[in-house]
Parts: sequence; structure tokens; C-alpha cells
Amino acid sequence: MAMIMQIADTDKNLSSFMKGLKITDLAETLNGKGPFTILAPVNLAFGKLKKTSYEELLKPANKIKLSDLLSCFILPEKKLVKDFINGQKLKTIHGTELLVSVKDGEVRINGAKILSRDRQGFNGVVHSVDTIDSATEQA
Repeated sequence: MAMIMQIADTDKNLSSFMKGLKITDLAETLNGKGPFTILAPVNLAFGKLKKTSYEELLKPANKIKLSDLLSCFILPEKKLVKDFINGQKLKTIHGTELLVSVKDGEVRINGAKILSRDRQGFNGVVHSVDTIDSATEQA
């Protein structure tokens, strides 16, 4: 079974997220024992950032800001879609709290809709989400 970094790396829709992880120390963390849940924003989500462009965040001078942003999409536990409960609060490795909403079978995390789901690896699971919410962007 592959590690979650390998699983996420094979999804071309997550290439922006993966590029950021590799610039920060988060790739090393996610290659660790885990378990982790990655709520990876798809490439289009990064184009919607309001405060700064993602390309700006990828510059070496912004490594800490980038790490803070991306760590808001990583949970220090394994959560399959069936494990998410409406009204549930989740704590990320950054310490940010995320709110789960489930309605008509659709799961959203802080308003971001889970797109592809439950891609399990040796050390966790990968889900992709459609947006970066403003609260996460403040991290």
C-alpha cells in the first residue's frame, strides 16, 4: 500500500497542493507514520486566494506562511467520509478548527465540498476539496 503523499502526488488535480507541500517541511511529516487525513484543495482552489497569489506563497521568503496555510488541510488522524458527522469540529495539525457539515450525503469541511474521497494509504487517507475558505486563508 502506498503512502498518502504518493497517492496525492499521482492526482494531477492536486499538483499545486503537492508543490507547496514539497517546498515546506510538511512533505516529510506526511511521509511519517501518521495516521493523517489530507483535505487537499484542487488546483482551481488556489486561484481563488484573496490575500495573496499562490505563486507568491511559493517563494522562499513565504515558506512559513505557506506551511501555515497548507497545514490547515491536514488532520492528525484518519477520517474516511463515513466518519464525518454534521456539526463535528476537527482540529488540524496547525491547530485550526474546522467545521463539518453533512447534508443530503454531501460532506463539506468549512464550506469546502469533498470531491474525490477515501483514497487510503498506509499512513492515512486523502480527500480533495473544491475551495480554500477565508478562515483557513487567515492562518
